[in-house]
Amino acid sequence: MYKKMRLADTVRIAPELLGDPVEGAVKLALRDKLEGLVDKNIGAIVVIIDVIEVGEGHILAGDAGVYYDTVFDAITFMPEMQEIIEGVVLEVVEFGIFVGIGPLDGLVHVSQLTDEYVSYDEKNSRLITRESGRSITVGDRIRARIVAVSLNEREPRDSKIGFTMRQHALGKIEWLEEARKPKESGEEKESKPKKKKKEEKKEEKKQEDSKPEGA
Repeated sequence: MYKKMRLADTVRIAPELLGDPVEGAVKLALRDKLEGLVDKNIGAIVVIIDVIEVGEGHILAGDAGVYYDTVFDAITFMPEMQEIIEGVVLEVVEFGIFVGIGPLDGLVHVSQLTDEYVSYDEKNSRLITRESGRSITVGDRIRARIVAVSLNEREPRDSKIGFTMRQHALGKIEWLEEARKPKESGEEKESKPKKKKKEEKKEEKKQEDSKPEGA
């Protein structure tokens, strides 16, 4: 889930930036320091939006830079358990698919892909279901539920997020759209006879009302 958060931190402004406007220099320093980092409490920091407040600068002995305490707004992304997400398949391997969701990646293991048996087509880099013959490959859009979250602050790329696509209304987007088509066409077929019968009854009543009395 994406969130807008107000955070506070201390940043170092390099000597070569001390002649620039303070807020601009602080924003650049915040971006260099924080964007792309992962925190277990707030998730991944996607982008620094605005600098809200900058305190007085202070220096440390032997350091030519200046340190500023600052308050700022940022967009963060925190994957939450049981959250429904939509993402794009980034990689297909024998044991599942890696899916990109914003700044992080997650895995749908083959056991959580579908109720059908799944085989791996290494040549074409895709997974194929045995019964229906459906396939999933790089670039496909999927809808899944988050079932496992383990964020790694030191190595964000090693964060582990697990998904399932086996529940109702989850799966490859094309599969979900195909599943809706028969239902929609069926409803349309049912509605036409009902409308026709209603019109017939209306016409019959009209004819009865138009008959002369005693006929």
